[in-house]
Amino acid sequence: MAPSAEPTALLSHLHRTDGSATFSQNGYTVIGAVNGPIEVQRRDELPEEAAIDVIVRPAAGVGGTRERHLESILQSTLRQIILIHNFPRTLIQVTLQITSTPENDSAGSKLVQASSEYMMRHRLIVNVQNLAILPALLQTAVLTLLSASMPLAMTLTSVLIALHSDGKARTVVKSPTLVQFQAADSVHVLAFTSQGELLVAESEGTFTLEDWDEIYKAAKLLCCDDSILAGDSIMQDEGLEEDKEGLMEFVKSTLEEKVAKDLHWKD
Repeated sequence: MAPSAEPTALLSHLHRTDGSATFSQNGYTVIGAVNGPIEVQRRDELPEEAAIDVIVRPAAGVGGTRERHLESILQSTLRQIILIHNFPRTLIQVTLQITSTPENDSAGSKLVQASSEYMMRHRLIVNVQNLAILPALLQTAVLTLLSASMPLAMTLTSVLIALHSDGKARTVVKSPTLVQFQAADSVHVLAFTSQGELLVAESEGTFTLEDWDEIYKAAKLLCCDDSILAGDSIMQDEGLEEDKEGLMEFVKSTLEEKVAKDLHWKD
């Protein structure tokens, strides 16, 4: 059975953290936990802002170059949305544990790692697998911060897009499966803020500027809500509008459910 592309989330289910969340989509499940602001080691202390530490743990084995690369992207992204200047000389630690991935993902990674020559020939597959997990990590991190009531300048939503081309027509595939993005000409991860601004853009493969415009429109439509898209030319594209899912609406509804549950005692 193919994994569902519809996102699901659970907030504040870990009791020994300041905030926690579990996010699942497209076969990937990530559990996130945040602690902070907490005391920071003197060597890592920043005099005017909080230090951000992101730890990504793979579903199996020990983290390596892939996890370090993902951590660097996540750290630079979270620094832009957390009000780090409110907590100088402290540490905000975000831990993200990957608990499940689509079938064949781990097997494919092992095959690619088996030979450096094979890795060079299939560099796109390796990097695509790195990008495929990034939206789930970004979304889990944001939900975890919201669960902890961490002061944020904005929130974000992220989506995975694959581009297929047969030489005559281009097809944009949202939330592609493992087989779809391995067969794609290019794969893209885009994240938009709650104000509709592009915050993260990671791409791998071959594509043109015209392709990028289509990818940008599709990703923004999937990530942003109606208040951001109102008056935008993207809304006039009927083909894209039919596919709209509204990840920002998903985040809002998830938080509304949490607040309603927390305030249930009043009833």
